[in-house]
Amino acid sequence: MERVEFVPEKVAWVLVREGRVLVARTRGVEVFYFPGGKREPGESDAETLAREIDEELRSRVDTATMVHVGTFETRRDSDGRTEFRMICYTADVAGPLVPSGEIAELAWFGYGDRARVSAVDRMVFDLLQASGRLS
Repeated sequence: MERVEFVPEKVAWVLVREGRVLVARTRGVEVFYFPGGKREPGESDAETLAREIDEELRSRVDTATMVHVGTFETRRDSDGRTEFRMICYTADVAGPLVPSGEIAELAWFGYGDRARVSAVDRMVFDLLQASGRLS
């Protein structure tokens, strides 16, 4: 019987406005990331995204408008197995974006800021750039 390995996953929100994408940084960390987080047991992607954006940005995403941007994976160099998976969605939002206590900073990044985000987030930056959505 083949052993199934656990792959850490994140459901992330990709909000692009005027050629820039919203990113966040937690306290004590220099790298920025897309808002979102890990799924609780039994949650769907929509439930995870709605809960995480409420927790991090005190805002409500409209889950009826969610569109899958893509699923991105980093792989281990040693054996090529998936190390981390990020499932990305766009969605409309209601209300202002107000960082919670865990968020040190919000920023709007263009493609030139790509080096300031995590490896998996860089994959999304590349996709957004290639599709003409990121300046």
